[in-house]
Amino acid sequence: MVEKKTKLKITLVKSLIGRPETQRRTVRALGLTRMHQTVEQNDGPQIRGMVSKIRHLVKVEEA
Repeated sequence: MVEKKTKLKITLVKSLIGRPETQRRTVRALGLTRMHQTVEQNDGPQIRGMVSKIRHLVKVEEA
């Protein structure tokens, strides 16, 4: 029985202009570099924590 890893689709929907450096670094660490870019990340506690820090800047869907 193989367990399937859940993926999260994370899309940057708001600009980083005027945001604190910690939020900018978090967005970059998730692999997002520009507006409306979408990346897929494995679901896990580290990624969930990063997303919760910038939840006002991103849209998250399960893939």
